[in-house]
Amino acid sequence: MSTHPSRPSYAAVLRVPYARRTFVSALTARLCYGTVSIAVLLSVTRATGSYAVSGAVMSLFGATAVFLMPWRATLVDRHGPRRALLPMAVLYGALLTLLAALTWRPGAPAPAIATVAALTGACAPPLGPTMRALWSELVEDRRLLQRAYSLDGVAEELLYVSGPALVGALLAVAPPACGILLSAFLIVAGTGVFVTSPALPGPRPTPPRQRRLGSLSGLLAPVAVAAGAGLALSGVELLVMAFATQRSYDTGVVPWVLGALSAGSAVGGLVNGAVEWRAPARARLCWFAAGLGLMIATAALAPGLWTLTAVMACAGAFLAPALTTAYLLADDLATEGTRTRSGAWVNTAINAGSSVGALVTGLLIGRLPLGVCFALSGAVGILSAAIALAGGRRAAAAVPAPQRPSYLS
Repeated sequence: MSTHPSRPSYAAVLRVPYARRTFVSALTARLCYGTVSIAVLLSVTRATGSYAVSGAVMSLFGATAVFLMPWRATLVDRHGPRRALLPMAVLYGALLTLLAALTWRPGAPAPAIATVAALTGACAPPLGPTMRALWSELVEDRRLLQRAYSLDGVAEELLYVSGPALVGALLAVAPPACGILLSAFLIVAGTGVFVTSPALPGPRPTPPRQRRLGSLSGLLAPVAVAAGAGLALSGVELLVMAFATQRSYDTGVVPWVLGALSAGSAVGGLVNGAVEWRAPARARLCWFAAGLGLMIATAALAPGLWTLTAVMACAGAFLAPALTTAYLLADDLATEGTRTRSGAWVNTAINAGSSVGALVTGLLIGRLPLGVCFALSGAVGILSAAIALAGGRRAAAAVPAPQRPSYLS
C-alpha cells in the first residue's frame, strides 16, 4: 500500500489510505504520555507530602518505561501490534487506575506507590515506535516518508506541550489523581481504536541471529545522536533556569525561553520534511547533530535574555530534524523483524540521555562558570555527530543495506 504523488506534501501524507484514522488514534493514545508524568508527580507529592518520595517514584516509573521499551517493542515485532499493544495498554491503564486510587487521598504508603509505579512503567505500550514503523509500511515513496516522519515528530512534540496544560485545566476542578485516570482512559481508548486499523500488519517472522545482530550494530549513528540530543537538551533546561537566576530575571520567563526552543523545533521539523534533500540520511544526521551542539554552545556568549531566547530558537531548528533523521535512518537499517525495536532503541537513547544529562548538569552548575556549562552541553551534541560519522562509516562498510519489506497488500 503506497502513494506516489508528483509533489509530496503533508496533506498527501494524510491522504494515504487509512493514514488519518490510524495516526489520529495513535496520537490520542500517545497524549497519555504527555499527561501522565505531571499527573503522577502531583498526585504522589500530594499523597505523601514528600518531594523526595515523589522524585524516587518518578525515577522508578521512568526507568522501567524507558529501559524496557526495546523489549516491549520486540514483542510488537514478534507478535504484531494487534496482539501485543492492546494487552499492554489494558494492563497499563489498570495499573494507572490503581495508582490513582492509592494517591487519591493523603497518607498513602510510599512502598506500595513505588511498586505500582514501577510495574506501570514496565507495561507502557511503545506506541511511538510502532506508529513510525507503520509509516514505513504505509508509505513506500521515500520523499513522502520523510514528510510522514516529520509530521509525526512535530505532532508528538505538541502532545508533550498540550498534555501538561490539559492536566493543569483539570486540576481546577478535580484532584491530581484524576489526571492519572485521564491518562488511563486515553491510552486504553486510543490504543483500542488504533489496533482496529486495517493498516496494521500481523506477526513478523523472526530474523536470523546474524542479521539481527548486524541491524543492531548499525544503529550506532542514530542512537549516538539521540543520546547526545537528550544529554544536551536536559542540561539546557537547568542552564536556562540558572541563567535567569544569575541575571536576576523572574524565573517565570524560563518557560518562554524553552518555548522558543520548542517553536524552533516545530518549524525546523516541518521545513526538514518539506525539503527534498540530496545528501544521504547519514550525512544529514551528523550535520543536524553538529548544528544543534554548536547552537547550544553559542548560548555561552549570550549577553541577555532576548539573545538567549533567539539562540534557543535556532538550536530548536536543528532538534526535530536531527531526531526525525535518526528515526528515518533506524528504519532504513532495520531488518524484517526488528523495525519497531530499532525505533525503540532511538527512543530509549533520547530518554536515557535526558536522565543522565539532568544529573550531570545539576552537579556542574555552581562548580563551573555558566558559560562553560553551556559550552560542555553543546560539545556533547558535536561529539555525538563525530561518533555517528565514525560509526556510520564502519557500519556501512560491514553491513549490507537491508531490503525494505512491505507487509501490506
